[in-house]
Amino acid sequence: MSAPAPGPAWRGRWKMARSAILGRFQAPAAMLPARIERAIIAEQDRSEKIIGWFQMGVVVFFASLYAVSRPPEGRTFDPMHAMLAAWLPSATAALIASILAKPVPWALALYFGATVIRLVWAYRARLPPWSLMGSIVIDMGLLMGLIWSFHIQYGQPPAFYLKAPTLLYVFIFIALRALRYEERYVLAAGGVAALGWLGLVAYAAVFDPAGMPTTRNYVEYMTAARILWGAEIDKVVTILVVAVLLGLAMRNARGLLVRAVAEGEAARDLKRFFSADVAHQITAADERIRPGEGKICDAATLFLDLRGFTTMSRELPPEQTVALLGEYQARMVPIIQRHGGSIDKFLGDGIMASFGCARPSERYAAEALAAVDAVMDEAAAWSDVRAARDLPAIRIGAAVATGPVLFGAVGDETRLEYTVIGDAVNLAAKLEKHTKVEKVRALCDGDTYALAKRQGYQPDKELRAQRKVGGVEAPVDLAVLA
Repeated sequence: MSAPAPGPAWRGRWKMARSAILGRFQAPAAMLPARIERAIIAEQDRSEKIIGWFQMGVVVFFASLYAVSRPPEGRTFDPMHAMLAAWLPSATAALIASILAKPVPWALALYFGATVIRLVWAYRARLPPWSLMGSIVIDMGLLMGLIWSFHIQYGQPPAFYLKAPTLLYVFIFIALRALRYEERYVLAAGGVAALGWLGLVAYAAVFDPAGMPTTRNYVEYMTAARILWGAEIDKVVTILVVAVLLGLAMRNARGLLVRAVAEGEAARDLKRFFSADVAHQITAADERIRPGEGKICDAATLFLDLRGFTTMSRELPPEQTVALLGEYQARMVPIIQRHGGSIDKFLGDGIMASFGCARPSERYAAEALAAVDAVMDEAAAWSDVRAARDLPAIRIGAAVATGPVLFGAVGDETRLEYTVIGDAVNLAAKLEKHTKVEKVRALCDGDTYALAKRQGYQPDKELRAQRKVGGVEAPVDLAVLA
C-alpha cells in the first residue's frame, strides 16, 4: 500500500496551526451566550461604520492637501521610467511612467472608490474578516504610495521621502483598528505598516541614481537624501512595538467589552423582572446589595386582583389561562407605571405595586388613586372587548393604603427580592379582600384619601365611616374608589 500524499496532511496541519495561532488573539466567543455575542457583533458593526467614515475623512483630507500643494515645475525623477523602458514595450512603459509621474490622484481615486464600497457594504451587511484585512492593506498601501510619490513630485532621490512626517499617519491607521476591540486587526495593521516602510527603505537603497545612499553620519542623514539604517530600523521597531502594546491593550479591553455588554444585557433583563426604577437601583448601586439593606419611606401600596380567575382557570385550557393572565398583566402594568408606580411582584392573578419608594414622589397617594381610576377604566374597556367576542366579563378588585414602609432587599445571598414591608402593605392587602364585603371594586382608607386630596387628587368619592375590616382591630374609615 502506498503512503498517503503529504500535501493534504500538511494542509491539515497548517489549518490546525493557524486556528491555534488565531485562537490566541481572539476572545473565547464560543463560551459566550449567543445573545451576548450578537450584542458584541452589533457594537463591532457600528465601529466599522465609524471606521469607514473616518477613512472617507482621510481621503478628503489628503485630496485637499494635494489640491492646495504646488509641486516644483520641470523637475522629474527618471530612473523608474528608464527601468520600465528596459523591461516593457515603449508604449506601455510610457503609459505607466505617465501614471507614476502623478500617482497621487490615481491613488486617491482608487482609495475613494474602495472607501465608498466599504461604507455601503458596512451599512448593508457585516464585513467578513478578509475584507477587513484587505482594508488594512489598502489603507497602508495608500499611505506608503503617497510617501513614495514625494520624491517624484519634488524631483528628489528616493531617500528624500524617508524624512516625510506623513509616516506618523501610520499610527492613526493602527489606532483606527482598535475600534473593533480585536487585537488581530491591530497587529495586522502594524505588521503591514512595518513591511511597507521596509519596502520603501529598500526601494530608496536600490533605485537611488547616485548609488547606495547610506550613511552613518546622523547630521548628513538629516540634511541630505541619505539612509541611516539605524534610524529606519528604529521606525520599524516603534511601529511594531506600538501595534503590539495596543494589541495587548485591546485584548484586555475586549474582556472589559464582553463584561460590559453582558452586564448591559443583564440590566435590560432585570427591567423585565423588576420595575425600571428597581433595576436602576440594583445596577447603579456603589456596593453589592445585601439582604436586610433598605430605607424607610412614605409610600402608597396598591393591590390588584383579577376576580374569578380561579374559576376561569378551571374552565379554560392551560394555554388560554396563561394567555388571559398575560393579557391582564400587559394591560394593567403599563397603566401603573405610567402613573409613577413600581411593580413589586406578581401574586398569581394579583399585582402588588408601590408608589413613592423606588421612584421618590411628593404625590405618591394621588398617583396611586389616579392609577386605580385608570385601571378601572381599562378593565371596563377590556370587558367590552371580551363581550364582543362572547367571552366572560372581567372584574378587577383594587385597594390602596399609605404610610411608612421599609423598602429594601430581603432573602439571602443566593436569592434576593426587592419589596416593601410595613403596616400600610398589610392594610392594602386586607382592604383588597374587603372590597368583596363592601360589594365594590376598589377601596382605600380614609387617611389615604385625605392625603391624596391634599396632594392634588380631584375626584370626589363616597366615604364609609368606621367599617370593620377583617384582620384589622380598630374600625376603618373607607373611601370607595370604584
